[in-house]
Amino acid sequence: MLAEAIFTGTELLLGQIVNTNAAFLSKQLAAAGISLYRQVVVGDNLERLREAIDDARRRADLIIVSGGLGPTEDDLSREALAAALHLPLVEDQKARENVTRYFAARQRPMPSSNLKQALIPAGGRALDNPYGTAAGVFLEHEGKIFVLLPGPPREFEPMVREQLLPLLEPYGARREVIFSRVLKIAGLGESAVEEALKDLLHGTNPTLAPLAKPGEVTLRLTARAADTEKAQQMIRPLEENIRRRLNDYIFGSDEDTLEGVVGSILAERRLSLAVAESCTGGLLAHRITNIPGSSDYFLGGVVAYSNEAKIKFLGVAPETLAAHGAVSREVAAAMARGVRRAFSAAIGVGITGIAGPGGGTPAKPVGLVYIGLDVQDLVEVQREFFVGERENIKWQATQGALYLLWRHIRQFCSP
Repeated sequence: MLAEAIFTGTELLLGQIVNTNAAFLSKQLAAAGISLYRQVVVGDNLERLREAIDDARRRADLIIVSGGLGPTEDDLSREALAAALHLPLVEDQKARENVTRYFAARQRPMPSSNLKQALIPAGGRALDNPYGTAAGVFLEHEGKIFVLLPGPPREFEPMVREQLLPLLEPYGARREVIFSRVLKIAGLGESAVEEALKDLLHGTNPTLAPLAKPGEVTLRLTARAADTEKAQQMIRPLEENIRRRLNDYIFGSDEDTLEGVVGSILAERRLSLAVAESCTGGLLAHRITNIPGSSDYFLGGVVAYSNEAKIKFLGVAPETLAAHGAVSREVAAAMARGVRRAFSAAIGVGITGIAGPGGGTPAKPVGLVYIGLDVQDLVEVQREFFVGERENIKWQATQGALYLLWRHIRQFCSP
């Protein structure tokens, strides 16, 4: 079964809200073995929405429209579907009950405009919406399936899970599953990853697709099979091959985060951590403490932005700052050593750099970052150069620090 999804709402086109429905629907359809080939976003315009539906039905077996089911004049999905299929809108008793029940439960009078939500294209069936006034619509017409779903995620997601997917099962939606496994890589750029895996990128089942994110590359391994267990079996040899080639850079999989993986190792090996930050302004400590249970291993952090703070709280020698400058290999090492000793931690991390947009020089440009790591008095400093806006540089600097930490505690700190 081939599907296309149409998301309607001018607010989506203007970037005023993030379309989380698209990601959710993609995952749900893939798990049900439905191939989603295209997603389209259309503003609140009747003719453009009608054209989008008309265009999608030429290619797809299943056309899903999200949004535009409210009571206002710019909610046009019912009208657009009816126009595309040359069907009248008729009042549906179940859809009407959905609206009236919502207001009755809240002991509020129902505006007459909400009766618009009781209308659906002739031949369709209303899908119950316990969380809002807009009933969904499921309609078979000329060998195609058309679905209208409400836009708010708290209404959209349960309707997909609890009503749409069960309705699609008789049409063969679950005769196949599409299963994906994601491997996460740090310390290596996208081009280097592709070079290492270029002979694996042209498979058809399973497939391998890289995706670059700030400070991270993800690899999506996807297989289509009769069931999830078979799909996992198909993916396993490919994953083992990738791990043999990139073992020193693959820190996790699926929902893993680098800070979460680092935290698990620190907790398992009973290692304590303290961090000193300059250009990242506490972002590293924030990421570390976002992990539940981080108090088991994280002792504290110091944001030492000025030279005076580096001297007073981290014990960085004034002569080191004078000789090398705040953004230097020597100061990063001194910050890592100073914070480790200040907190009596097993490991200390120090970050200093230039996040921009100002402050750079030809010798020390914006994006230059030094990351110091003191593991029980064994000090290493890594020099990095990141490109991007200020927030992006700060994020990549913390990612670099976490990767350096992961590499060391994984290899050199025995349990």
